[in-house]
Amino acid sequence: MTTSLTSIGLAPLLPLWLLALLGLMAVALFGWGLFSRARGATLRLCAMGVVLLWLAGPQRYHEQRRTLPQTALLVVDQSPSMALGQRAAIARQAADALAQAKVDGLTIRTVTVRANAHDGTRLFDALDQAAADIPAAQFAGAMMVTDGEIADVPTSIPERLRPVEENGSRATLPLHILLSASGEEKDRKLSVLQAPPYAIAGQTANLRVQVDDMGPGTQAGTPAELSVRVNGEEARQIPVVSGTAQDITVPVTQPGPLLVSLSVSPLPGETSQLNNQTVAHITGIRDRLKVLLISGTPNQGERVWRRLLKADPSVDLIHFTILRPPEKDDGTPLSDLALIAFPVRELFQEKINQFDLIILDGFENRHILPHSYLENIASFVRRGGGLLLTAGPEFIGPGSLQDTPVGDVLPAHVAPDQSSMLVSRFRPTLTDTGRRHPVTASLPGAPKAGTDLNSPTAVPGLWGPWYRALHPDNTHGEVLMNGPDNSPLLVLDRVEQGRIALLLSDQIWLWSRGEDGGGPQAELLRRISHWLMKEPELEEEQLTASMTPGTLNITRHSIGAPAAATITLTSPSGESSTVPLRTGGDEGTQTAHVPITESGIWRITDGTHTTYAAPEQDNTLEMADLRATATRVADMARMTGGGVFWLGDSTASMRTPTPGLAASGALHGADWLAFAQRNAHLVTGRTPIPLLPAPLAMVLALALLFAGWWREGRTR
Repeated sequence: MTTSLTSIGLAPLLPLWLLALLGLMAVALFGWGLFSRARGATLRLCAMGVVLLWLAGPQRYHEQRRTLPQTALLVVDQSPSMALGQRAAIARQAADALAQAKVDGLTIRTVTVRANAHDGTRLFDALDQAAADIPAAQFAGAMMVTDGEIADVPTSIPERLRPVEENGSRATLPLHILLSASGEEKDRKLSVLQAPPYAIAGQTANLRVQVDDMGPGTQAGTPAELSVRVNGEEARQIPVVSGTAQDITVPVTQPGPLLVSLSVSPLPGETSQLNNQTVAHITGIRDRLKVLLISGTPNQGERVWRRLLKADPSVDLIHFTILRPPEKDDGTPLSDLALIAFPVRELFQEKINQFDLIILDGFENRHILPHSYLENIASFVRRGGGLLLTAGPEFIGPGSLQDTPVGDVLPAHVAPDQSSMLVSRFRPTLTDTGRRHPVTASLPGAPKAGTDLNSPTAVPGLWGPWYRALHPDNTHGEVLMNGPDNSPLLVLDRVEQGRIALLLSDQIWLWSRGEDGGGPQAELLRRISHWLMKEPELEEEQLTASMTPGTLNITRHSIGAPAAATITLTSPSGESSTVPLRTGGDEGTQTAHVPITESGIWRITDGTHTTYAAPEQDNTLEMADLRATATRVADMARMTGGGVFWLGDSTASMRTPTPGLAASGALHGADWLAFAQRNAHLVTGRTPIPLLPAPLAMVLALALLFAGWWREGRTR
């Protein structure tokens, strides 16, 4: 819109200082004329004044102005909480109506805001960023279409919404809040205040939870019922009250991931039950593992074992080295021997069941352990213990353990003659089973299938060579590594409830020395030890599941040849479905990716193995309070002169901004809103018109001079 305005100004023909000097001279001459009583002095002063006024150049300016449109921001909340009920439809309808409203002199700019992953809905940050591109003189205010769950409401009026002084008046920049509901709502929230990430298997974990009721008519102390379910087992009910933190205990039955599903009974009339439930992730771990390491005569690998086991803070290590057998007697008095007697009875009869793992490194019996104690070791394995043997030349000697009751649980037998000892340079290789077994799969530097690392021309820098190994005449269990001539080198086996591992070489320590590139000695021994102690992540047959947003990822690992398989899913609501598995990228793995829509614990089973998965609790700030409410933003709307509108039962129309509305402060009503007119404009033209044209000034000056001359002549 174009308007015109007239104003008065000066365009002097001479410098102002010179005009001032001429004016002083005129006043001085006038004073002299009065002093000398000369007639006509006043008329001459008037003539001089007309000349000075003309020289000052008084002009009238005629301006052409174009009114600039005002811009108001429409901030639309599209956070996850807006998807509840009819909020999204109500908000979309209101936003479309406001964006398409035809109001003279006002432009609506729409800004859409989605919640961040953990910071909640930040509408005021979006308002500040969008308003930065609008000239301050053209910014009229803002509207927010939301459910009221805004995480960044400031404590004072934002800079761009503060009132401004313009042309002697105060311009209000209102913030109007339009809520996508019919009124204040109620909600019940369940929060896990404390949950340990790890807990000791066989004990209980303590969780602290709190139930909060929010909204009109709610109060602390309301009784409710908490349902606790561990890994999909039968739920147990615990009475709780709102507004008070309470401790609950959860049994940790076994090592590995533990999913604790918590849900609270609904609040009558609440908006949604999405935040009435949550899942706590706890990992069950073993208590300090007790390992007994018995070394034969001192050897190069002894330090390797100690360094490996001492580096693990969860392992309590007891280590003995047999320096001399009992029958050896060199005449040295016992008082001069700085040796600790080997506590045979205490270790192998009284306290053997307290250990989780026994390691016999190059152990040669030689009458050290009686027959009954060797039977205790075999029974220890059968009852669930772990046994690891590293075998060298002593294994085929007269004190070999394979000729004792321990031999009944060993996974391999070596003929007791020197032909069973292979002395040659070789590089350990993985068997087909070893490439799939978690103990040896993906070991650093593992050779690819078909690579002959035993050849003298093999590529260096992968796995270094060993020089001595035993050749068994029979094996049972799982052969993971081969030695020279493809003879078994590392054999694992299960014996009733326990496990055993046999390494048919005593030269793994060469890898720790970096012999011709070395090898993953520490990692291999760590995996073997933890497999013997039944670490869940190293099980041969595994079924695991994890969650990404909207997807359930399932992986089945097997050391056998993969075959077509299906798994059964049970959703949190109890519905079951069957999903086929596909061969994965790694050997022995099959995978499936299933879209999901339900929140809670999913049960996955292949008929033999069962696992559970639950989504991580994303965007906890956004979902902490699900009610539509004006409590957070009503004060901000009032401070800026804006209104609060509930859109569930009515609509809000927009009125044309007028100066009168700004003056009265009435920028909203029961069903309407408006923005004050700020009169921002742009000058498009300016035309000067002299107020005292030169001819007129000359005529007036001459007339006054003539009148003064005539007045002076009448006195004579």
